[in-house]
Amino acid sequence: MTDHAVRHGPPVVELAGVTKEYPGGVTALRGVDLTVLSGELLAIVGPSGSGKSTLLHVVGTLDRPTSGRVAIAGHDVAALSDRALSALRSRHVGFVFQSFHLVPGLSARANVAEGLLYSGLPRAERGRRAERALARVGLGDRMDHRPHELSGGQKQRVAIARAVAGEPDLLLADEPTGALDTASGRSVMELLHELNEDGATIAVITHDQEIAAALPRRVRIRDGEVVADARNPEAGAAGTEAG
Repeated sequence: MTDHAVRHGPPVVELAGVTKEYPGGVTALRGVDLTVLSGELLAIVGPSGSGKSTLLHVVGTLDRPTSGRVAIAGHDVAALSDRALSALRSRHVGFVFQSFHLVPGLSARANVAEGLLYSGLPRAERGRRAERALARVGLGDRMDHRPHELSGGQKQRVAIARAVAGEPDLLLADEPTGALDTASGRSVMELLHELNEDGATIAVITHDQEIAAALPRRVRIRDGEVVADARNPEAGAAGTEAG
């Protein structure tokens, strides 16, 4: 653990004894403990109904836990008002979803810039950051294209650019290859590896065991509990070289 801590920075995510219960007696999370250090690349893997989507919502501060402690980038979520929590989320967490969530009538540049609306940055700076982010994900020649003019893989790259444009402490990718063909999915995973090598902290939420096995750390969740947390030091290099 010491070597691991040396390679990575301070905790970005700290969960201790986290539970989440919903009306009707449904318990989605049962005493989850999880720490993610700055610079990590990990998979949170589990079948449908395992609690991984609820865990995503709690880690992403989209939902508050029923009990337990959640800290993101050193901030205790329980101590924050809803408004402060929204500010924390906009500054520290980036999201990538399976269905892209792009605005149909806007260009790739405008879609990425829109993700910075609540950053407090001037419009011109938001545009510059959007262009840099799109160039970073290999879409420097597609900035004026609208979503219908892009392939599925390119749409997901726009979504990733939007998520990283604000340089968040944590990137949460929820089934990022779920709507893509095999080649596009592999390309997106290679991009996530590259972003991680550049210092991004990334958690990939997936049911795909093959994707999970290719990442340096794999956290398995079942019935709302973490049932395994394993490291695979060779996976990072293997994943980057794939394809």
